[in-house]
Amino acid sequence: MSDMIRGSHNKNSRKNKKNDGFIMQAGILAAASIICRIIGLLYKSPLTAIIGDEGNGYYSTAYTIYTIVLLVSSYSIPSAIAKVLAQKLALKEYRNAQRIFLCALIYVMAVGGAASLLLYIGAPLLVMGNSVPVLRVFAPTIFFYGILGVLRGYFQAHRTMLQTSVSQILEQLLNAAVSMGAAYFMIRLAAEAQKDASTQAMYGAIGSALGTGSGVLAGMLFMLGIYVLNSRMIKGRMAHDRTVKEASWGEVFRLIIGVVTPFILSTCIYNLTTSLNQTVYLKMMVNVKGMDEIRATTEYGIFAQKAVTISNIPIALASAMSSAIVPAIAASYACGSGKEARKQVAASIKVTMLISIPAAVGIGFLARPVVMALFPQKESLELASRLLMGLSATVVFYGLSTLTNAVLQGIGRVNIPVVNALISLVIQTAVLVPALYYTDWGIAGVMLATVVYSVMMCILNSLFLRKYLKYRQELDRTFIRPLFASALMGGAALGICSGLSRLLGKVIGSVYLVNLVSLTAAAAAGGLLYFVLVIKLRAVREEDLRELPKGHLVIKAAKKLRLL
Repeated sequence: MSDMIRGSHNKNSRKNKKNDGFIMQAGILAAASIICRIIGLLYKSPLTAIIGDEGNGYYSTAYTIYTIVLLVSSYSIPSAIAKVLAQKLALKEYRNAQRIFLCALIYVMAVGGAASLLLYIGAPLLVMGNSVPVLRVFAPTIFFYGILGVLRGYFQAHRTMLQTSVSQILEQLLNAAVSMGAAYFMIRLAAEAQKDASTQAMYGAIGSALGTGSGVLAGMLFMLGIYVLNSRMIKGRMAHDRTVKEASWGEVFRLIIGVVTPFILSTCIYNLTTSLNQTVYLKMMVNVKGMDEIRATTEYGIFAQKAVTISNIPIALASAMSSAIVPAIAASYACGSGKEARKQVAASIKVTMLISIPAAVGIGFLARPVVMALFPQKESLELASRLLMGLSATVVFYGLSTLTNAVLQGIGRVNIPVVNALISLVIQTAVLVPALYYTDWGIAGVMLATVVYSVMMCILNSLFLRKYLKYRQELDRTFIRPLFASALMGGAALGICSGLSRLLGKVIGSVYLVNLVSLTAAAAAGGLLYFVLVIKLRAVREEDLRELPKGHLVIKAAKKLRLL
């Protein structure tokens, strides 16, 4: 493992690797993120069957508040630390880089410990009823996540995402196993004690929360072990450091706070929409519209744990690209290369849109079959499908806004995403409140507000990228041609899925199996058609494909099909 950092450092020092190295690392992290989200989807269906939609509601209500506290205390640490460390590593200031790493650990342990304690004590003030004990179970996870975040940021700064990727998969596997096992055990415990159905659902949500904490703890221990294995190489590199000026501990702490704070504020406001929408929706539906609290909580659980969960899967690529581009952009700027930074931005947006656009169109066209395959509960199938169809547009807009957020932070404009997020939050809230008060849209109003927020972030971030980076987005090959190809793909996939469902329905008795086979065939055919179309329409060229992870294999396949 110790050779990974050294190998990554050597590669990044070579000019011929600078253009596409971060895309390769982003591909590794994206693959891990997508695997994690698939694992998440696979276990969420049986978990929902165990704890029910009511238990899902208690879990998602507590999880939303836990996420907000995590955002404030620890969530942005990997990107922030990666940015600062990447600048020092680019200048070969290894002792200063190590001091930043140690100060960051002290920072997150202090802040994470305080946040965990406050979350546990203040749980009754933040959520209602049966969500309180669930939130308290989440509390210790924040402390462990801070340490995990610093370790991940350390390796990301070295432009190697393999360690982070493995830790993410390990974290999600343990999360899935413990969540289902603990939820089942806790519900059995409540049933044997003859608790009512709502209390049993609460116990199940507690078990699921235990899974989240177990996964984070496992990921932290793994990353700590990798760091220990690299300790000899780290000490050797510091011994050969010839940096004249070594930063004091006070300077380092001020640097960390100065960089981390805008990252935290941006991410916090960027994600505050979820908590705000949940609070506004529940208060409005229960106190103004007179809806039953259990029903309102259940509907929000369907939105958050089903529709949002599915729509977030393809956004994993943008999140991975963001993690990879922050240290890459920061290093380019530290060396004074604005032109290199613009090339990196163009490449990352192009790759992200080539996948995000067809994913959004596919989810929109096949929303009902997708929901049925992953969450087959009949009572919520129609609602979850309509919500997912509406949220499909956010795959593109959230993907682009997440990426542009990272670019602005990487070039040192860390306060701009904070302001943009705040403006977008105000606008989406101005849409949400009237939608809930004056219409009967209910949870669909939350879906609309989410779309509005993602669109506003894209518009504002793009304006500031043009201003500060002098970056002008190419539209034809990045957006228009992939969108045209995706529209053809979506129509074909829907036709294949509908036709196969009717045909197989005559010979196969299981509706679920018919849907699964039809969806799989439609997705495979649609993916192949899109691959053909984007090449034939010249949305991508051979040099673009070469920069992708395993791009040579993609080129080889395209040539065998006589597309190139």
